[in-house]
Amino acid sequence: MIRVNRSKGSRICQGDIFRDVDLIESVHESNGRLKISKIAFPLAIVLTQDCDLAQDYTDRFSRRQVSNQDKRLFSVLVAPLYNIEHFYNGEHLSELGMKMQTVNKKKTQGDFLHNNQTPRYHYLKFGDDVPIVDSVIDFKHYFSVSVEYLKKKKNGKDWVCKVSDLFREDICQRFAAFLSRIGLPDPPRPKLEKK
Repeated sequence: MIRVNRSKGSRICQGDIFRDVDLIESVHESNGRLKISKIAFPLAIVLTQDCDLAQDYTDRFSRRQVSNQDKRLFSVLVAPLYNIEHFYNGEHLSELGMKMQTVNKKKTQGDFLHNNQTPRYHYLKFGDDVPIVDSVIDFKHYFSVSVEYLKKKKNGKDWVCKVSDLFREDICQRFAAFLSRIGLPDPPRPKLEKK
């Protein structure tokens, strides 16, 4: 079970979970009008390293004069949390018109998911005191949002909780391992001989 911290704090932290996080899918201009397409995820977790977030915060809000702003971040990496029941049924992205692979929770595939033995996914079981259903992170579905955007969310009512240090480290280590995997090409197909 994932342990969480309910102390909000003043800065964005690795492991923070926010409500209603928008991904800007595209921006198009036509005849002087902007069309912005966005996807709103009900929950998302911050994956950016905490030391980078702390340095960014200090750089932005320190009263001491600094000679440069090389610690500032442009954006923060986040990943959506998907409701595990929707995930099992492959329906977690159905509102985007996408049908995903189903997972039988009673078979080996489901056991691997629950035990975090599938490198692409991270299963999160929250306690009864946390207002989040059991969820899964798909490490292929990460995106960035601006620091200012998340700062406004942290100061507003969209901050839910923060995953405790040990658990957030596990999530981020698994995310880093997934991203650094070696992509192997498909093996060549054997050539058929002509008769």
